[in-house]
Amino acid sequence: MNAFDLPWLVADIGGTNARFGLVTSPEARPSNVAVLAGADYPTLPEAVAAYLAEHAGGVRPGAACLALAGPVEGDRYRLTNSSWAGSVRDLGVPYAVPLNDFEALALSLPHLDGDDLVSLGGPPPGAGAKAVLGPGTGLGVGGLVPTRDGWTPVPGEGGHVTVPVREPREFEVVRALRAQGLEHVVAEHLLSGPGLVRLHRALAEVHGVGAPGLTASEIVSREDDPLCAETVEVFCGMLGGFAGNVALTLGARGGVYLGGGVLPRMVERVRTSAFRTRFTDNPDMADYLTAIGTVLIVASQPALTGAAAWLRQRARTEGAG
Repeated sequence: MNAFDLPWLVADIGGTNARFGLVTSPEARPSNVAVLAGADYPTLPEAVAAYLAEHAGGVRPGAACLALAGPVEGDRYRLTNSSWAGSVRDLGVPYAVPLNDFEALALSLPHLDGDDLVSLGGPPPGAGAKAVLGPGTGLGVGGLVPTRDGWTPVPGEGGHVTVPVREPREFEVVRALRAQGLEHVVAEHLLSGPGLVRLHRALAEVHGVGAPGLTASEIVSREDDPLCAETVEVFCGMLGGFAGNVALTLGARGGVYLGGGVLPRMVERVRTSAFRTRFTDNPDMADYLTAIGTVLIVASQPALTGAAAWLRQRARTEGAG
């Protein structure tokens, strides 16, 4: 078997679940998609072997691209919220490459359309540079730029920039967090799943009221609870300001895409929130930002689509299509 022989194995590996799929022709979307619990397998190679045996008919892929939620360097990976670490060479696949999960998500963007996306305001995404950000366990940020051979992902650590506060209530939240011992408040501290919990607690302190300890899912689901509703409101507004900053930093005239695990749970609330108003609310660059479309990714397993796009591009440019 040679590198890039079909089928190709694609994967999206997080701290909790490992998602796998097969690409059976260069232009096909991943099929045979299965989600395995990471805790059931001591190592990534064992999870890959189980997927291929139990969900893919025992096929031997000629190439693999794996999106991993953690640092990637060369052929080596280390998951941030799992003990899985090692080299993709251990998978026994002729050609295997690891990507950061937001690199893979960025690569999926040109292949998402129709029901894969929900508009959050502005024109449809265009052909220029794109940005993607996503509140989940953390706050991921990445970019995608057009090149002669296709698209090149731009990974980054934008979730760790200083938190974008503008309204008096937001400054009070930051003061409350600092008083609790969080000296340097970054965007991820508030714009993530754990950030929703932290924001809920801080708003309770700002208002001088008691609040039960709720999970992010409980905060989102309790729409009739005033403090929970305010938490989501503040979250969406700050996210809009943050997304506007990302758009300006990357020159993302091709659109800003929102992913991650938090927002698909509250699509309509994001659409009707202050997100878009805060996105464009820049006295010096309002026209620039107004011309940039913002969309929410609701596609199933978009990182698998991005991993497939990476392999397709590599097979083409290396002459092994």
